[in-house]
Amino acid sequence: MVLASARRPSRSTGTASKPPARPGQPANTGPRDSITTSDPRSESALPPTLAQRNAVPLLKHVIRMLAVDTDLWTDATWVVDSTPVECARSREAARRSELAGWAGYGYCSSHSRFFWGLRLHLICTPAGLPVTWALANPKLDERQVLMAILDHDETVLHDRPGLLIIADKGYVSRELDAYLAERGVRLLRPNYRNRTPHPAQHLLKPVRQLIESVNDTLKGQLDLELHGGRTIDGVTARISQRLLALTAAIWHNRATGQPVTRSLIAYDH
Repeated sequence: MVLASARRPSRSTGTASKPPARPGQPANTGPRDSITTSDPRSESALPPTLAQRNAVPLLKHVIRMLAVDTDLWTDATWVVDSTPVECARSREAARRSELAGWAGYGYCSSHSRFFWGLRLHLICTPAGLPVTWALANPKLDERQVLMAILDHDETVLHDRPGLLIIADKGYVSRELDAYLAERGVRLLRPNYRNRTPHPAQHLLKPVRQLIESVNDTLKGQLDLELHGGRTIDGVTARISQRLLALTAAIWHNRATGQPVTRSLIAYDH
């Protein structure tokens, strides 16, 4: 199981201690060693929590393996955003949940609603191929989570000259700009109204809509918010399954020359 804390305390909340972000890199198993077995029947005999904990590193490894096997992996442009992953509705369910302390209350500006759960921070290519991801408490600053993800898997930035990351206004930060510049990465995002707009800002809206459509695919066709997870390991495993399904569909469509790279219609019946 991969565990990684945010690099620095979030400026938006002003507190010194935050719940951990959970980056989705397959290379590191973190403080708890995973249990692997060559006999698939033996996993069914494991307790559910142990089986889920055992499955997560494998799911993450397969996601990365399929992603690297496509020509999209070398894309010099990434898109980053976060989306809510609701884990409970009632106050009593939130109070008794085993996710308490990791999950929390957050606000979704796109739908003008509050929710209790997590946020999925996803970095993907414009075609929708997942590059890396993290599940984090919704109160954590998106900028801090992005830096924590890239700190956790430094190899993902190797051999990517001229990499461009496209984000929204929530990623405005001098600290983030300096962090990415040190690694040879450019960040392009809309400016606030009281600042001089970027020359290419008028091109950002269509690109930003790409990751919105990826989130819509995850929620509309892959039931991201209907995961049914009740524990940290359970939620992580089920979110990993949905990202694996998306990655596998993109890999297959690319390998077979399908006209739409991210289409799931052929697998949706």
